[in-house]
Amino acid sequence: MSRSWSRSVHALVGAATALAVLTACGGADDSRTRGTADDPVTVSFWAWTRGSQEVVDAFNATHETIKVEFEEIPSGGLGGYPKIANAVKAGIAPDLLSIEYPQLSAFVSQGSLQDISGYLTEDIKRKFLPQTIEMTTLGGRNWAVPFDAAPQVFYYRKDFFTEHGITPPATWDGFRDAAEQVRKASPKTRIATFFPDDPTFFQAMAWQAGAQWFRADAGTSAWRIHTTDPASARTAAYWQGLIDDRLVSTASSFSPEWTGSLKQGTTVGYLGASWGAGVLAGIVPEQKGKWAAVRLPSWEADRPASGMIGGSTFAVSKGSTRTAAAVEFALWMSTHEDAIKARIGASTSSALPASPAMVPIARKAFDTSFYGGQDLYGLFEEAGASIGPDWVWGPSPGATNSALGDALGEVVGGASTLPKAIRRAYDATVADLRKRGLKVEDPA
Repeated sequence: MSRSWSRSVHALVGAATALAVLTACGGADDSRTRGTADDPVTVSFWAWTRGSQEVVDAFNATHETIKVEFEEIPSGGLGGYPKIANAVKAGIAPDLLSIEYPQLSAFVSQGSLQDISGYLTEDIKRKFLPQTIEMTTLGGRNWAVPFDAAPQVFYYRKDFFTEHGITPPATWDGFRDAAEQVRKASPKTRIATFFPDDPTFFQAMAWQAGAQWFRADAGTSAWRIHTTDPASARTAAYWQGLIDDRLVSTASSFSPEWTGSLKQGTTVGYLGASWGAGVLAGIVPEQKGKWAAVRLPSWEADRPASGMIGGSTFAVSKGSTRTAAAVEFALWMSTHEDAIKARIGASTSSALPASPAMVPIARKAFDTSFYGGQDLYGLFEEAGASIGPDWVWGPSPGATNSALGDALGEVVGGASTLPKAIRRAYDATVADLRKRGLKVEDPA
């Protein structure tokens, strides 16, 4: 655990506490009561991730005192989060929720979740990648059980690169060179896509470059928003150049245009998270054996780094009266080999478990024939270790992402630029925090 990250988190804690952001949270019921074989505790669980039903089935088949009832909901970006928020407000939320890291602070600040610190002992925390424990710890309290980490890598068409003598890039300078070679070899083909509809794509790039968009100062009880810091500005200028020179596609993520370009071979690379390996294999299964992956290009060749796109946690809703059972099920999902086998073996998931001990299980369960049998999990582990430790999500990711997403659409349309987009994200975030009564200080 880096000291700098720890300081950031403690600062976040101090400010959040001082601002009473967290006062509505935690401990709706601290019952540790478990059921019996004759009268088991029933835990309700909402998630959208593939393989969840299989995991629940595996748990129910091997447990007598706790039973889980699962309901699949739309993914967070397609309505899952509003459904969760509305259910919490109405008092009908399930016991356990799947929430991605970027959204966790928002649900905590809204008082929607329980503090589960009492259930996560130091021995339990040591089972997880330290970064994932840090990202689920706010106010010195634990709010969720990590499931996976989501570092980025670069997936590429090995056959195309080999045919045209193009070396997979290790740096961003090399990435631009390779992009030019790809276009020269095939004028309608692009090396990768800049996703204008997904602000987390650009955020991960800024994160990798060392940006820190959100900080909380315990001394002043104020937030510092810095979406235009030097690392972000550098990232924005770089990608603006690629867009202006038409070296990358600008199709929306998972759109018909994007998937069509993959199938037609006019997009030969994908800057995706670890979970993207399974997604990609599912989109173009006919290209089995033609793809490979390398670590994400970095700014300096000898300093590999990564941000994260997504990544899931399990949190207990504030109204749950089955906290102990819900946490036990969540920990089982994240740290038991039967759960990992069920999740990955039953679907195309290539999630990188947040528990390092589970990585060999995932490695064995995931079919890498699409990637020519490459040891993807070895690559994911290296990428996971390089995740920048200083990134902290703020209390208003919705405002930030909405403003940035709108601006990115204008960027690829030629009506704006990335430097202007990150400035708009700053203005929108600051305005939203002040509207909510939170103090914001100039980051300078």
